[in-house]
Amino acid sequence: MNKKTIMTMCIASIIPITLTNAQNGVNSPYSRYAFGVLADRSMGFNKGMAGVAQGMRGGQIINPANPASYSAVDSLSALFDMGLTLQNGNYKMENVQQNARNTSLDYMAFHFRALKQVGVAMGILPFSKINYNITSETEHVGGTDNVTSSYTFTGEGGIHQAYIGVGWQATRWLSVGMNGSYLFGNYSHTTNMTFSESSVYSIARGYTSDITTWMTDFGLQYIQPLGMDRTLTLGFTYGLGHDINNKAVRSTQTINTSAYTTEGITSDTIHNAFQLPHTFSVGLAYKQGTRLTVGADFELQQWSKCKFPTQENNSGSYVSTKGQFNDKIRISAGAAYTPDARSPKLLKHSTYKMGGFYGQLYANTDVTGQLNSKAHEFGLTAGISIPISNRFIWYNNPRLNVSVQWTNCNIPYLSNTGNAISKHNLKENYLKLSIGLTFNERWFHKFKME
Repeated sequence: MNKKTIMTMCIASIIPITLTNAQNGVNSPYSRYAFGVLADRSMGFNKGMAGVAQGMRGGQIINPANPASYSAVDSLSALFDMGLTLQNGNYKMENVQQNARNTSLDYMAFHFRALKQVGVAMGILPFSKINYNITSETEHVGGTDNVTSSYTFTGEGGIHQAYIGVGWQATRWLSVGMNGSYLFGNYSHTTNMTFSESSVYSIARGYTSDITTWMTDFGLQYIQPLGMDRTLTLGFTYGLGHDINNKAVRSTQTINTSAYTTEGITSDTIHNAFQLPHTFSVGLAYKQGTRLTVGADFELQQWSKCKFPTQENNSGSYVSTKGQFNDKIRISAGAAYTPDARSPKLLKHSTYKMGGFYGQLYANTDVTGQLNSKAHEFGLTAGISIPISNRFIWYNNPRLNVSVQWTNCNIPYLSNTGNAISKHNLKENYLKLSIGLTFNERWFHKFKME
């Protein structure tokens, strides 16, 4: 067993441990719903382009969003890619405003050529993130003069996605691919209701689940030559939706506040409580040599057809039903420009990127249908990709990818104030700095000895 094989095995073994123990990377009240805030699958090469990916392919990038792109890997190279994000978030609910900073290790990926016209990639990505702590204002309990109640909502957890994929160049202009993924993680949501009068028992209710399931994505890319070193690539992916055979548990504790004792515990369990959505993505990428790339994507995730555990308003029963979510929609567009890839000057052989996106979020904060608008987001991105050359190691050409993203989320919700229900908006603004490193090693180059 050679040194490179040993190094690859070590990398594969530490990736799950490293990402699982990394900071969550989110601090949002919106992560209270469903599986939390869904993560995108953008990498260092396309974060500055708003995550445009369906038509993107090349020998120096790893693009798990469309596994058909794996067939474009250089025949002599092996790629290793990793990235992290520093985020500053501003959250505003009515007259309450708060800032939060988070850091997260986003992804790790490895890519190499297995056979002629066949590329293989593997790695780990975040799928969703949960982290919040909300305290409601004190309210008077109906029928009393001096007893007040307050609520505290907390949650944590998230799901990770470990994947391995293969891409095959079936013809000169057509490539197909497939990703097989293992999803693993958990969530924990807790609601505490306390009263100002110690003789009144408080209630703590928890919602928990451990998630382990599979996920499969199929990809296709068709390249249309346009002449003069110009191409147009059409990309399409389909993600298979299915049942998740995991259980969800709701536990309720009645607590004697004055004696600090638990008076009673009840538990309700739902088996086969979740579903993953069918996902459809399509995109175009226009490429002019090594100078210019322009692309656009559209993605639809059919969350409206997925079931998820919930507590019924009338009976209080814990059941799993459909119709709690909206379909997730995302439209993105971006461009990358390299003045002169062969120039010895740093500013000329670096790649400059920009993009923008708009999306409808999947989690529904109002299942009663009283809200006219749905949660949505939009944002702008910009970035730079800098080749880091080393004259003493000619075969090594790593790249440093730096991008900045501004995102605005507008999330409508209902608030029960006294005897009246009013409509409000949770506004979230994010400023993210992402840093990625792509290492390119010529593992399969054959040297000649004289």
